[in-house]
Amino acid sequence: MLNAFVRFVRGMLTLAVLGSLFAAAAWYRELWLPLLQPPVVEPMTATTDDGEPASQAKVLELSPQARQNLKLVSRPAKLSNYWRAVIVPGEITDRPGLSDRGVTSPAVGVVTQIHAFAGDTVRRGDRLFTLRLVSEYIHNTQSELFKVTRDIELETEKRQRLSQIGEGAIPQVRIIEVDQQLRRLQAASESYRQDLLTRGLNLDQIAQVAAGKFVATVDVVAPPPIAVPSGPGVAVPAAPAADIAYEVQELKVDLGTQVQAGQLLGVLSNHRTLYIAGHAFKREASSLERAAQEHWPLEVEFAEDDAASWPALDQTFEIRHLSNMVDPTSRTFDFFVPLVNQSRSYAKDGKTFVVWRFRPGQRVRLHVPVDELKDVIVLPAAAVVREGPEAYVFRQNGDLFDRLPVRVLHEDRLNVVIANDGSVAPGWYLAQGSAASLNRVLKAQSASGTPVGVHVHADGTVHGAH
Repeated sequence: MLNAFVRFVRGMLTLAVLGSLFAAAAWYRELWLPLLQPPVVEPMTATTDDGEPASQAKVLELSPQARQNLKLVSRPAKLSNYWRAVIVPGEITDRPGLSDRGVTSPAVGVVTQIHAFAGDTVRRGDRLFTLRLVSEYIHNTQSELFKVTRDIELETEKRQRLSQIGEGAIPQVRIIEVDQQLRRLQAASESYRQDLLTRGLNLDQIAQVAAGKFVATVDVVAPPPIAVPSGPGVAVPAAPAADIAYEVQELKVDLGTQVQAGQLLGVLSNHRTLYIAGHAFKREASSLERAAQEHWPLEVEFAEDDAASWPALDQTFEIRHLSNMVDPTSRTFDFFVPLVNQSRSYAKDGKTFVVWRFRPGQRVRLHVPVDELKDVIVLPAAAVVREGPEAYVFRQNGDLFDRLPVRVLHEDRLNVVIANDGSVAPGWYLAQGSAASLNRVLKAQSASGTPVGVHVHADGTVHGAH
């Protein structure tokens, strides 16, 4: 009996303790917990004066100072045609056969003087190198020319004596033989003269050789400039100096170097005629081929070009030809656009130096036209803002800017093309930039719960702004 009573008492105590714990938890939850937690604020929904929920803001008001801070400019929308283009990277390169020209040695010799160095400009006939001739062939040719010149003099004197004696005393055959020998000697003399002329000797030096004064040195001079090809849409600018032919680009020999006939001595350059080489992928070949066939003009963006300090480019860029080889490394093929360069010159230390506007290796972007979009509205890229699938522009009406949805037909890094479907009418003043900033301000106004109170009619007029 005692054990049963003890168990009964323990059970009652356990129930009492559990009941006390449950009561304390309920009291804490209902009384103290709300005081410790921050109050929950229900989201406020903007309403109109009639108690109806307000629609999302579509119009915002900007002060003149705010427009100046954003550098906001509005212009009337107008219809135009726009060429959709693909952007292809490229670079400026030399035009083979026109931009650079090698200077070679006319004979075997030793370089004794260098008259023009890298960066110097030369005119036609200016001395570039002086070679001391060590060619046995040229020395023998000079000896033969001197010898045949003396033989011509002897035969000429013989012919004069025969003429003085009289035709009856001298057989006619003898006179004919002298005349034939004289013609043979004159032909040999002319051959030797031409040979020495091709070896770099000028006419005065050849005359000295014929007189018995042999030439031991020869000058290598600058060749005449190559004519710049012209074509439709290409305006050939004036040369930096009318008589400048080339600029020395590189020397291939040093003083004391022995050179062989035909060995390269230096490289001259004239960058008036260049190529713009575009690097395109094979999938763009059909578009490039069509642009070349139709003579569609290309738009070129020159990297690192200070256009403000140079005259405007008065030329039309068209594709001349497409390469039929694919680079195995980049998997691209090249196409070439002629470029006529601009230049100016300055004098220093008695020499003239040339500065070219465009240089080989300079990077460019080529906008190759693909098709034409007609009767569309073209805006700068910063004039359109996107929100998911939607695109918006902002129409200005005084201090108010109305957000309008539009349909985008094409966009690139610079421009956005909008369809002429009635969402924007020609003549409306549209913001030309800062569309993203305007949209952020508009969303902030809408999120603040402030009633808009602005009604936009179908004709685009704005009324009821507060």
